[in-house]
Amino acid sequence: MDNALPDLDDLRFNHDGLIAAIAQQQGSGEVLMLAWMNRVALEETLRSGVACYWSRSRQKLWRKGETSGQVQRVLAVRTDCDRDALLLLVDQTGVACHTGRRSCFYLEAQGDRWQEIAAAEVDPRQLYGT
Repeated sequence: MDNALPDLDDLRFNHDGLIAAIAQQQGSGEVLMLAWMNRVALEETLRSGVACYWSRSRQKLWRKGETSGQVQRVLAVRTDCDRDALLLLVDQTGVACHTGRRSCFYLEAQGDRWQEIAAAEVDPRQLYGT
């Protein structure tokens, strides 16, 4: 990633100062996860080349992989036409989901229920030591 930062004032952060960020595996196009970024997280991501998000539940920066080792190396950051969402093209190390799955999008609407369509690849207790 380049050290120069784009004008982040061009983006439309929501009333909480956040913007949706979708992580997509470079090459395969697999959608891995959706998270949120504030301005500081986005700046860190752009500077470091490693995904950093804002944890709404913990109310702090969340550096992807800092606990689990499942890092997202960011190859490109794009925004949509409304500039209110981001797409991160990443090279994902291991799994992206805290449930131990490659993608957070492992539940599919099938009739009257949500059907699990992908099994966990790793036990989350191994990732987080819980």
